[in-house]
Amino acid sequence: MNPEHRQGDYRVRFDWGPVGAAAVRAEVTVVVDVLSFTTTLSVAADLGIEVFPYRWGHDGVGEYAAARGAVAAVGRRAAAPGQVSLSPGTLRRAEPFERLVLPSPNGSTIAHELAAAGSLCAGASLRNAAAVAGWIGAGRSVAVVAAGERWADGSLRPAVEDLWGAGAVLANLPDQEGFSPEARMAVRAWLGVEREIGGALRGCASGRELIAIGFAGDVEIAGEVGGSAAVPVPAGERFVSTAPGRGWPPGSAPTPRG
Repeated sequence: MNPEHRQGDYRVRFDWGPVGAAAVRAEVTVVVDVLSFTTTLSVAADLGIEVFPYRWGHDGVGEYAAARGAVAAVGRRAAAPGQVSLSPGTLRRAEPFERLVLPSPNGSTIAHELAAAGSLCAGASLRNAAAVAGWIGAGRSVAVVAAGERWADGSLRPAVEDLWGAGAVLANLPDQEGFSPEARMAVRAWLGVEREIGGALRGCASGRELIAIGFAGDVEIAGEVGGSAAVPVPAGERFVSTAPGRGWPPGSAPTPRG
């Protein structure tokens, strides 16, 4: 890889997808997948659920989940009533539980690879961007990675909602020095849409896709800017929250799963 693509002269970096994550890795790497892995991750953190990211399309997710006493998320369209999927709304409607294996083709796959490599990383969405930025603090090198989506041929489709989410994290960092031009571009993208983010999410390609297949609620949850103070970070192979979540509704109690 061309060393200039690593943005190594800058303390704060931004890039796209799994290859970008490997290129610009820093002391802290933040993964952003607004529609919907990191939004679902933030909702799980609010509920006190530990999340095990998993590579999309790999066999054995059921066995992997069973070995960890976890619920295995199913595909959005395959979810029956009461089942959990990548849709954050399904978490809020589910019976209480403690652990979740959450595959996704983009954010989860990147997070899985970073966690497996022992990297210090966090999952950020518009819901918890400010909390993640506060957790990072000042002075450390930071790489913010927009997960993006996939075209039918498997190639990366840059997704504007992830650019906005990345920009929201970067704009909230307490130390605004040492940004690469790529990182500053992400900040400008966020500031340009911040006051109309709900409509922007509904109007962007990924939002329209989810609305068209019946998941408008996921788009609304993704637009809950500042709605979570939880910062999901790896603890071994799972993500846990650095801040206490709101927990399950009164009267609910997670069922122990080993």
